[in-house]
Amino acid sequence: MNNLNILYEDNHLIVVEKKPNVLCQSDYTKDLDLLTIIKKYLKEKYQKPGNVYLGLVHRLDRPVGGIMVFAKTSKAASRLSKMIQNHEMIKEYLLVCYGNINKKGIMEDYIEKVNEKSIITENGKYAKLEYELLKKHNNLNLVKVNLITGRHHQIRLQFASRNCPLYGDQLYGKEDRKQIALYAYHLKFKHPVKDEVMDFKLMPKGGIWSEFND
Repeated sequence: MNNLNILYEDNHLIVVEKKPNVLCQSDYTKDLDLLTIIKKYLKEKYQKPGNVYLGLVHRLDRPVGGIMVFAKTSKAASRLSKMIQNHEMIKEYLLVCYGNINKKGIMEDYIEKVNEKSIITENGKYAKLEYELLKKHNNLNLVKVNLITGRHHQIRLQFASRNCPLYGDQLYGKEDRKQIALYAYHLKFKHPVKDEVMDFKLMPKGGIWSEFND
């Protein structure tokens, strides 16, 4: 089913890997999106008549890959959305960027979405992330990011604004026409119904990522 990589599924939610360059949700391009792919999978697997409910509670930019959770009930969607609003869901990313970067740090800005891009401005919404430099290779850095707030293009914009644009970021970085090196590799949250902690990790493979393998 469109090479759908399912990491976990129960009656309340489904956790999958979003492949790079796949839309989370349909847009003006009408390209096939992850929401539609999963709905089709659920409809066929459970032989559901009519429309299938699937709640989109968070997003990844189209070029970005990584772990996503979708709600299979409105109750789960509501509770997962509340966790995100209260910063109770851990979302960690790996990225490769250019420039000189400290071993550890915090980035705080105010970000406003303007058309298809975002800018840093005092009129924007508060944006915060924590980062840690894991490894250097030639003039590139492998960095782990804990995303505290989830603003539009937040990670890409905050790093680019500090002269550390992401590898392959054609919007805020260099015109190198490569695949962007940003991946949502770790997702951790409390199950919306069961008394369980859900913890998922998935490492990016191939491309520029392989240059940082030991």
